[in-house]
Amino acid sequence: MRPEQQAAAADSFAPFQQALTQGWGKALESFQSLGAGGNAGAPWEMPKFSLSAEKLQQLQQQYVEEATELWRQDLAARAGGDRRFAGEAWGSNPVSAFSAAVYLLNTRTLLGMAEAVEADEKTRSRLRFAVEQWTAASAPSNYFAFNAEAMKKALDTQGESIAKGIQNLLHDVQQGHLSMTDESAFEVGRNVATTEGSVVFENELFQLLEYKPLTAKVYERPLLLVPPCINKFYILDLQPENSLIRYAVEQGHRVFVVSWRNPDASMAQYTWDRYIEDAAIKAIQVTREITGQDKKGGQIDTLGFCVGGTILSTALAVLAARGEQPAASVTLLTTLLDFVDTGVLDIFIDEGFVQFREMQMGQGGLLQGGELASTFSFLRPNDLVWNYVVGNYLKGETPPPFDLLYWNSDATNLPGPMYCWYLRNTYHENKLAQPGALTVAGEKIDLGRIEAPVYIYGSREDHIVPIGGAYASTQVLSGKKRFVMGASGHIAGVINPPAKKKRSHWIRADGKLPKTQAEWLAGATEHPGSWWTDWSAWLKTHAGKQIPAPKTYGKGSAYKAIEPAPGRYVKAKA
Repeated sequence: MRPEQQAAAADSFAPFQQALTQGWGKALESFQSLGAGGNAGAPWEMPKFSLSAEKLQQLQQQYVEEATELWRQDLAARAGGDRRFAGEAWGSNPVSAFSAAVYLLNTRTLLGMAEAVEADEKTRSRLRFAVEQWTAASAPSNYFAFNAEAMKKALDTQGESIAKGIQNLLHDVQQGHLSMTDESAFEVGRNVATTEGSVVFENELFQLLEYKPLTAKVYERPLLLVPPCINKFYILDLQPENSLIRYAVEQGHRVFVVSWRNPDASMAQYTWDRYIEDAAIKAIQVTREITGQDKKGGQIDTLGFCVGGTILSTALAVLAARGEQPAASVTLLTTLLDFVDTGVLDIFIDEGFVQFREMQMGQGGLLQGGELASTFSFLRPNDLVWNYVVGNYLKGETPPPFDLLYWNSDATNLPGPMYCWYLRNTYHENKLAQPGALTVAGEKIDLGRIEAPVYIYGSREDHIVPIGGAYASTQVLSGKKRFVMGASGHIAGVINPPAKKKRSHWIRADGKLPKTQAEWLAGATEHPGSWWTDWSAWLKTHAGKQIPAPKTYGKGSAYKAIEPAPGRYVKAKA
């Protein structure tokens, strides 16, 4: 290139480079403002932080180099490696492709700035989360003017996709939440939650379901399942082929399940103590009475899933403080007892946030199910939010029927006092794992006093109950323990029937439980397929002898069949 051409090129790039410098300066100014305490009025406070000058200099240099290269490519730039922009239409639309490439560069740089922060890990995590939320929302794929696939579909359908998208938007506004699946394809009791059974007890907090035996004989000790009260129980009974409830019945267990009531205004004052005393402990008592295990020494097998496991363990600790040991075994699925590792949820919780919630609803009120559902969805914003915004509204598509996502959209409320107690004493102050630190239902509790053997399951990629958090229960409970790790996440790892022959699970043959999950994993062996078969074999050793299966539900006049499973409580909408 001749000197005069180089000079002309430099002149043409000068405004662009100036804009880059100005843009970088504004971004840096925003970060520094936040580090100086720029989130006044927020429920939680962002501690002050500074930025590493050396890392910032490296980021700025890299950003200018990559941005200049994009500019030199003009509109021929391509955004590779991101499935949001992987469709053929993006490659054939230069404006969309260039906008996607610039967006990805900006995203990488902003995340790099978050990593350049010199602060404690919680502050860095909060910054990362904020940047991830902002960049996920600002992706060009979320806007019709830049989404090449949405524009092409509008042309191909002569505008029909736009009209359909508007219809989808109006529908979701009316129903009050974003559609993740075709909800009209499902109905609780018709094609989800269909395992045959009956409601045999109910109070203002829960219904107790008893399921019809599928074997001529059953184990004498029944199995009581306590699901999370922040979701509906039928994640354990979606379809016959992936139902953990049906699987347990097929294995010869007499199965009982707690179906939580979806709280309304009448439950606005309900506390954690009531959930323990009047629900978990009551369910244990009724299950024992119906099955004849209320006699001296009679016991039942128990299972808790997620928060249900926390509730079940708390109830058993209360009973242990009263000198009772009603559980022959305890199974904990993706459960936190020691809240030392709570994953991404930890970024929300500090003293300011807890006080804010206590002021809102600590003395009464409801945490709305929609708010809870949105929080969990935005933990994975691209997969569980913006993916459906693009498909439903920009492309006018109806999401396909998917039972798990139907369940995921079926939100539940929580009583404010119960939620605030849980928030402060577990997530914030982590007192549940400390012997004698908490008084529940009038008893000082110690999880170490639960004598039952325990089967503890954690999912390797769980973002709600991290694998380290699930494993931490091995260090809290005193009974004989077995720990198993499954592949995948919070739901897919648990709901993994053997017939599918999917995923893997890990077991340590020597049974040792060192202090950390990483140490445990170093001595574990991977096994193909579901962990259900391992659990089933373990559970049978604690289920007692086999007896003839009962011909009727409940017991005598005290516990009669009230209505067919799944009962009316699970059908109440938030």
